[in-house]
Amino acid sequence: MPPIHGLRHVALYVADVDRSVAFYSSVFGMREEWRPDPDNAYLTGGTDNLALHRGRVEPKCNLDHLGFLVPAPEDVDAWERRVRALGHPPLAPAKTHRDGARSFYMKDPDGHTIQVLFHPPISGR
Repeated sequence: MPPIHGLRHVALYVADVDRSVAFYSSVFGMREEWRPDPDNAYLTGGTDNLALHRGRVEPKCNLDHLGFLVPAPEDVDAWERRVRALGHPPLAPAKTHRDGARSFYMKDPDGHTIQVLFHPPISGR
């Protein structure tokens, strides 16, 4: 198989581009890379690129969830504390899964589900 770096780009429809830029910047530390017009913004953080496009939002119709990978299980708990402190409570407390992964889920302002995840095969452990 040819080399691949994995999934590094996600594009979401959002109702309010400014609100979503503020959310992903304040919660996940992403920064706005490019805003070609008021209806589109591109954010970067780590090795990821997130495109936000103003459009019709229908959570759970086209996307189940997106995930932010963290390097260690204890980082999941640190992220849970952070998002709670920022006023974005998780859907349920973080838990360890039978495969050794640890995660929790939350919603963004448009109702998209976000997973903060430690997954041993790809988190670097």
